[in-house]
Amino acid sequence: MITHVRGRLVEKNPTYVVVDCNGVGYFINISLHTFSALPKEESISIFTHLQVKEDSHTLFGFMDLMEREIFRLLISVSGIGSSTARTMLSSLHPDQIKQAIASGDVATIQGIKGIGVKTAQRVILDLKDKILKVFDLDVNSAIQSNTQKEEALSALETLGFARKQSEKVCMQILKEKPDASVETIIKEALKKL
Repeated sequence: MITHVRGRLVEKNPTYVVVDCNGVGYFINISLHTFSALPKEESISIFTHLQVKEDSHTLFGFMDLMEREIFRLLISVSGIGSSTARTMLSSLHPDQIKQAIASGDVATIQGIKGIGVKTAQRVILDLKDKILKVFDLDVNSAIQSNTQKEEALSALETLGFARKQSEKVCMQILKEKPDASVETIIKEALKKL
């Protein structure tokens, strides 16, 4: 029903924003990823998803369409509600979630607070085909880049770097150079860590 909101950013918080649209203030729940992508200007345009329940109407906001699409896919999974989906998008970059689902990486999804093994497996089982189709991914490239990332992470951990920080850097490198070899990922990561 409400697909996007454009107006003046009145209030900004890591979990929500308030956008004034011609005198009406919209309270919009956001993820940390969206919070970090918010523009510096007052004028803002944000994509939204309206969740209608018996007792409430809740707006969720996203700075890009890909994040909104991943959110919608996540809440379609039994056992994943809107707050869990938002936590997932706050814990991992949307690309990391997309990659983890496409490559069947249960450990990455299970690493999110509140997600157990069974839920992580269900997310992958329910969404793998949809993610591959919606984002036009190739299974082999998803698995290959995930294997390279894991090998690079293992090497960086051996060198004494923290896994969480190393993972962010590796994801950034793979986003810029999807076909990067393990050696390239490690060399680039060492420059950034």
